[in-house]
Amino acid sequence: EVGEPFKEEKAVAKYLRFNCPTKSTNMMGHRVDYFIASKAVDCLLDSKWAKAKKGEEALFTTRESVVDYCNRLLKKQFFHRALKVMKMKPDKDTKKEKEKGKAESGKEEEKKSKKESGKDEKTKKEKEKEKKKDGEKDECKKDDTPGTPKKKETKRKFKLEPHEDQVFLDGNEVYVWIYDPVHFKTFAMGLVLVIAVIAATLFPLWPAEMRVGVYYLSVGAGCFVASILLLAVARCILFLIIWLITGGRHHFWFLPNLTADVGFIDSFRPLYTHEYKGPKADLKKEEKAESKKQQKYDSEEKSDSEKKEEEDGKTEATRNSGTDGSGGERHSDTDSDRREDDRSQHSSGNGNDFEMITKEELEQQTDEGDCEEEEEEDTESGPSHGKS
Repeated sequence: EVGEPFKEEKAVAKYLRFNCPTKSTNMMGHRVDYFIASKAVDCLLDSKWAKAKKGEEALFTTRESVVDYCNRLLKKQFFHRALKVMKMKPDKDTKKEKEKGKAESGKEEEKKSKKESGKDEKTKKEKEKEKKKDGEKDECKKDDTPGTPKKKETKRKFKLEPHEDQVFLDGNEVYVWIYDPVHFKTFAMGLVLVIAVIAATLFPLWPAEMRVGVYYLSVGAGCFVASILLLAVARCILFLIIWLITGGRHHFWFLPNLTADVGFIDSFRPLYTHEYKGPKADLKKEEKAESKKQQKYDSEEKSDSEKKEEEDGKTEATRNSGTDGSGGERHSDTDSDRREDDRSQHSSGNGNDFEMITKEELEQQTDEGDCEEEEEEDTESGPSHGKS
């Protein structure tokens, strides 16, 4: 036979009920709250009963003492032990999930093939760069997640059933609460509510000044609520009028957040919003998208051209470095030959035959003639000095 609980036991059970973390679930068609044994033991070891007072010993000194005390509470039916039973998925659901996975994988493969066919215009260099980047990313992922790949954590559903062996054990055992005392906050709220109802029923007995003040307050509150409702209707009517006049191009909202799920002050800001949804807006969006694409292509072309220029400069530098010694004489010989060929071509034609010559070629010919005259003068002045 189990006697009635003592005051101390009720106080400990009440402390556990409101301070130990609990969860709610269904058991035998009823909504119940349950807790885990190890968390209850930790909670009681941090309570005031685990601290020694003057002239008295602490009630809870070790985990074993807490387990013994909780066994007493269990026998006095403050809570009872329950058993977790995992819910198994039927075979039909598993088959459907597999079929969905296969269908999704097939769709992804089709999308990939379409994307690859659309990206044939890209060069081989860009593909190689992308492959390198993908390889580096895969290596980083492998380093971050060693071993088997992580899967999505899915919470398995379970149900509670009463356990045959009603004993309190320290661990991951589940215990369902039977003791459900009224919290102080709920008691205070209920008391205030009862007092307010009684005061409202005694309204005729109130003083005249209080009755007049409450009347004006109620009228002001009613006007405020009515004004908000009228505003909500008026803003819809204004939106419809502007939408019909402009043919659906202009969307004007006065107090757009008035009916939104926001705070009282935020519902009155911003004052209005305006959106234009006509053909010009669509054209602007398309132009922006095209400009972005052109910028991407231009940057890619510039990078390719810069690479080619660098390669050409390197090849020219190597050629010039290899032919520095004898390059001057060869260039001079080839230049004289080219000049004679050009003169012979111009002079071989008849009087009626003329060739078009650009300004640049004329300037080059005049510069070359001046250089030849200077060379002749140098040769003449050389032997004269020798004779002298």
